[in-house]
Amino acid sequence: MTSTHHPHPLRLPAFRLLFLGRTISTLGDAVVPAALAIAVTRATGSSSALALVLGCAMVPRLLLLPLGGVVGDRVDPRLVALVTDLVRAAAQIAVGLELLGGRPSLAAIAAAEAVGGIASAFAMPTASPLVAAAVDGPQRMRANALLASAVNGARLGGPALAGVLVLTAGPGWAFLLDGASFLVSAALLTRLKVRHTPAERRSLRADLVRGWSEVRSRDWYWTSLIGHAVWNGAAAVLLTLGPLIASRRMGGEGVWIAMTQAAAFGVLAGSLLAGRFRPRRPLLVSTLGLALYALPLVALAVTAPAPVTVASYALAMTGLGFLNPVWQTVVQQEFPPQVLARVTSYDWLLSLAAAPLGYTLAPLAADAWGSTGPLLVTAALVALACGGAAFVPGVRRVGRQDSPADDLTDRRHSTGKGPGATAPDATGASSPAQEATVGAARRDPTIRT
Repeated sequence: MTSTHHPHPLRLPAFRLLFLGRTISTLGDAVVPAALAIAVTRATGSSSALALVLGCAMVPRLLLLPLGGVVGDRVDPRLVALVTDLVRAAAQIAVGLELLGGRPSLAAIAAAEAVGGIASAFAMPTASPLVAAAVDGPQRMRANALLASAVNGARLGGPALAGVLVLTAGPGWAFLLDGASFLVSAALLTRLKVRHTPAERRSLRADLVRGWSEVRSRDWYWTSLIGHAVWNGAAAVLLTLGPLIASRRMGGEGVWIAMTQAAAFGVLAGSLLAGRFRPRRPLLVSTLGLALYALPLVALAVTAPAPVTVASYALAMTGLGFLNPVWQTVVQQEFPPQVLARVTSYDWLLSLAAAPLGYTLAPLAADAWGSTGPLLVTAALVALACGGAAFVPGVRRVGRQDSPADDLTDRRHSTGKGPGATAPDATGASSPAQEATVGAARRDPTIRT
């Protein structure tokens, strides 16, 4: 179906509000990592203190993500997103004021980041239901690609903005900017009007079990999540071992800087490509694209020439940029809107939990056997987990189009018996959708941008 029959997503008032809010809040968030690292190290001179603050944000997010998915399905996701934006705004403004006070307290910063982590556990599962509610099926692919492109563009410019703020005004202003961006996002959400079909009220345990049943009832979904988890673990290995290899064996720190910039442009290029390229089997093509991450791992392991390594990393991250909007679109059309937040929360949980494992194991393995072995093993695991998805029937079938020019349609397919294999009236029509990823990704190199 062509855009002649369907308006451009940005012509839809609901999506336009989501697009603006998401872009602005991402730009604000993109300045925080550099500002936080500088602020904590200036205040304490300790890398372990920075690890403590980061852990205070990550641990509650991981622990509460499934609960956030339940709340996102029970309650209007617009309301959840609005409240969590306000909470995160307050947390970041508190950190900014603490830093501007001149004698920042590590405990106060850690507590504020923990509050922000709790809020994000409830905010992240709401993004996909909101997109699905704002945009009908035929245009969701374009909408998700537009969001991914804007988010990746904001992340590309965020570090530069952070550098200007930190060096001229101080890191506290970076946090105030992030807090203000969440306030703007919350203000835009107050004007958002989307339909919400609440999930049937059951016990918390029953809701969690229902969400997990939806996940395991589809072979394409749970096998893809394994691939995503392996990819995120591999990304952590590369980010841990890559800088040292680049600086010591490939020509200096400039090589690593070139790799990170190439990766950022690659993710942006992939998301732009997703808005234009419509493969006949979108899920299969995008999942195979993730297997390209084996290339930079191998390049680092064998100390390939710097241009080859930089190019391979850009290509691998282009695969990630292409996958994220495709994945979000397929998930939005294949799951009933009443369970979308829960299945998204399980997706985020696996993606986020795999990264700390990679960060922990990579230096231990490198100390024991050198960096070459762990990198090659990780490359093999990525190729096997992501490339092996081609043999899963659901991955080859879900989202399949009659012609490459067509948008993904709003058909739902189930690959097994269970909650997902309900009648059309039980699953609902087009309605409530997402983020990134994290962004790997995440999205931040994690899947789920």
